[in-house]
Amino acid sequence: MGGNLEKRLEDYPRPSVTVDVVIFTLRDGELQVLLIRRKHPPFAGMWAIPGGFVGIDESLEEAALRELEEETGVTDVYLEQLYTFGALERDPRGRVITVAYFAVVPAHAIHPRAGDDAAEARWWSIYSLPPLAFDHADILAYALQRLRYKMEYTAVGFELLPETFTLSELQAAYEVVLGEKLDKRNFRRKILGAGVIEETGAYRTGEGRPAKLYRFREDAVAEVKARRLFP
Repeated sequence: MGGNLEKRLEDYPRPSVTVDVVIFTLRDGELQVLLIRRKHPPFAGMWAIPGGFVGIDESLEEAALRELEEETGVTDVYLEQLYTFGALERDPRGRVITVAYFAVVPAHAIHPRAGDDAAEARWWSIYSLPPLAFDHADILAYALQRLRYKMEYTAVGFELLPETFTLSELQAAYEVVLGEKLDKRNFRRKILGAGVIEETGAYRTGEGRPAKLYRFREDAVAEVKARRLFP
């Protein structure tokens, strides 16, 4: 019989693995994303999605949370895995595969600051981004597509808002993310019929008629199965 044809792990080349974390929020009537200005090469001085290399002794999510804290000071964020990006030339340092995560948070929930590994951290409008490092423009485009899909089929829109909100504020959030106007009567019929919000009994007062305040139902299912809510 021939020799042992089974290859050992060390016989294979080892690409590096990184994580990148896309965080969306609504600020000043815009859908914004958190970016950091890179302190070190490659692409020093350019803007990028927070992220970095995965340690040999940590999980992907642990690495994502650690890098996010180190570069922006942000902690306690629920992350969802987005996609894996592995184009051959995406990193000038060599073969690097990145696993992207994303989160949707209300603007008041986090207060980013530049950490040890970043020169600056700030919010940018997703529709008016600076030149980005690596393939981060592609990652953000994919993340926006995923967010729009989730806004249409799930209750993720509530994560952009404070604990209580008016129907007008909720509709405005959907319109900003989806990039289109929604019919007011149709929106309210669908969102109330979905059974994911409830009245709080309180009202927001100001100019015009007081507006009812709503909240996300704790027992509501986040995924709205088998039907498209919006538009």
